[in-house]
Amino acid sequence: MSSTNLANIRHPYHLVDPSPQPFVISFALLMITTGTVLYMHGLPVWMFVLPLGWAWLIWICVDWFKTIVTEATFMGYHTEKVQFSHRTGIKLFIASEVMFFFSFFWAFFASSLSPSIWIFQQYPPEGIDVISPWGIPLANTVILLSSGATVTWSHYAIRGGELAQAIYSLQLTIILAIVFTALQGFEYVHATFTISDSIFGTCFYMLTGFHGFHVIVGTIWLTVCLFRMGRRHFKPNHHIGYEGAIWYWHFVDVVWLFLFVVVYWWGGK
Repeated sequence: MSSTNLANIRHPYHLVDPSPQPFVISFALLMITTGTVLYMHGLPVWMFVLPLGWAWLIWICVDWFKTIVTEATFMGYHTEKVQFSHRTGIKLFIASEVMFFFSFFWAFFASSLSPSIWIFQQYPPEGIDVISPWGIPLANTVILLSSGATVTWSHYAIRGGELAQAIYSLQLTIILAIVFTALQGFEYVHATFTISDSIFGTCFYMLTGFHGFHVIVGTIWLTVCLFRMGRRHFKPNHHIGYEGAIWYWHFVDVVWLFLFVVVYWWGGK
């Protein structure tokens, strides 16, 4: 479509040019999966396969995203119809993420409400020194909720044309996100149990670990938006990329609230 004159377009949709990027990215994902399996089996070749797969994936994603930004910001291909489809796609993606976390919460409730005989029908199992919810978890709750407030501030600022406010509040959001991740890492380092310590350890680290991964992804997404904001890519009525990042960040906030109440507070009793 890049070779087509916009004046000749008689429909509001964007028909993208044929691209090898989806096909190529599948090989990068295959290398990551293969490298992970090799690592789990202790084969030294993983040190070559896994980093190469990640490097390839990041390079292709950056190139692909640059193409999308060019189409949206400079070529005018993201019309109202296209933006509607993007918003729908983001909503469906977040819905799939909800179901992803739902499966882990299901495992948590199944093991906590009806503990098996293998953990002596006791939850948390005997010998597990649970993490107090009133220390780092409570601090992280305040930090993450504050980041939700600052990113909302930034959103309203960009919609109102206040670019300086939008940049400042987004910077605050990213700083809070980094502090959250650092505190989560500190908690992991000082935890007295591991992922292999019964079903409690498995559920705890799968839920908090995947949430932490989503926080990192959201932080990268917001950082890219900050860079684009500084280059004036976003307009009050056209900032679908930033809007998606904000929705994703609020989703991360809500998941953490469930984690704090269910896993740290109720599950640690």
